[in-house]
Amino acid sequence: MNLSIPTELSGGAEKLIRGRRATRAFRPDAVPDDTMRAIFSLAGAAPSNSNAQPWRVEVVSGAPRERLAGALRAAHAERRTSVDFPYSEDMYAPVHQTRRAEFGAQLYGALGIGPEDREARAAYDAESLGFYGAPHAAFLFVTGNGGARLAADVGAYMQTLLLAMAAYGVASCPQGLLSFYADTVRSELSVPEGKLLVGISFGYADEAAPVNHVTAERAALETVATFHG
Repeated sequence: MNLSIPTELSGGAEKLIRGRRATRAFRPDAVPDDTMRAIFSLAGAAPSNSNAQPWRVEVVSGAPRERLAGALRAAHAERRTSVDFPYSEDMYAPVHQTRRAEFGAQLYGALGIGPEDREARAAYDAESLGFYGAPHAAFLFVTGNGGARLAADVGAYMQTLLLAMAAYGVASCPQGLLSFYADTVRSELSVPEGKLLVGISFGYADEAAPVNHVTAERAALETVATFHG
């Protein structure tokens, strides 16, 4: 048997994985409650070390979503950042910076924002705190001591969640910027524990928006993987 020949299942998996992309413009249509519960139930099948499942998820819709968006924008305007997981531009190697710059040029180009227009870029960042117009957002917290190994487990949960959303026809966008205001999110949602890793905006994509047709290139296999033996 030639295992390199795609099966129906592997073909479907490849289509799902390669078809998932970050959406940055949403329609206002809400995801039905039963669909949402099915998605998050499926995401719970994600792997974790010793089955610890060190994640807590807070999902906002409707009026709580509106209040949180307002609070995030206020915190941003007042520069009241609160980051649970340290962030620095220095954490990226030169090759990472090159990839980021190339993607940034595509993204802002689709938005009609020039490479030197810092004011427009800053305005777009502030606007993104409204979840790109998505009717829902999910915030993923790392529980326990919030260390790197536990954060890795929550990363596995996040990818499973994103693929579950894609399988149900729901678009999504993980937003690192949302995690820069962890105290604001905790306060608004009365979250008792955990460190905020990421926020994910989700809903149904506005297919007419040019920004949703930006395609990010992936590194060639040979540059990221070595096969021994």
